[in-house]
Amino acid sequence: MAWGTIDDADFQKFTNQVKGKINGQALKHELEISARRVGTQGLRSVKAATPVGQYTDGRTGGTLRRGWNVKGPSYTGSTFVIELFNNVEYAGFVENGHRTRGGGGWVEGRFMLYKTIKLLNSQLPQLLSPALQKALGGLFD
Repeated sequence: MAWGTIDDADFQKFTNQVKGKINGQALKHELEISARRVGTQGLRSVKAATPVGQYTDGRTGGTLRRGWNVKGPSYTGSTFVIELFNNVEYAGFVENGHRTRGGGGWVEGRFMLYKTIKLLNSQLPQLLSPALQKALGGLFD
């Protein structure tokens, strides 16, 4: 049973075009720009999800929210890496939850980073598609 025929010369021409786009660094450049956008979007989202503490005199803190940073993108092999991190000492306790002083209770975690990563994962196709279309433009026309 035959599915169809493929002209080898046309196929070779197409593969050479794909190689040219990839070797020309256009794809890497466009993905790097998109990865920066993903990092910026992640930073905005995680800051918005981070609670701001309040002092007993009514002032607000915001140290934890201001502590968020983004690093990258960095490129290793075939992977772009973006890091969202917070160096504030108690960030992990707010993220994951903790026992109360004296151990009598439990404060639930806020999971601001977890929720942000989940949100970004669901948005990745929309965030990366324009870059792919721009970098690989003309291949499928």
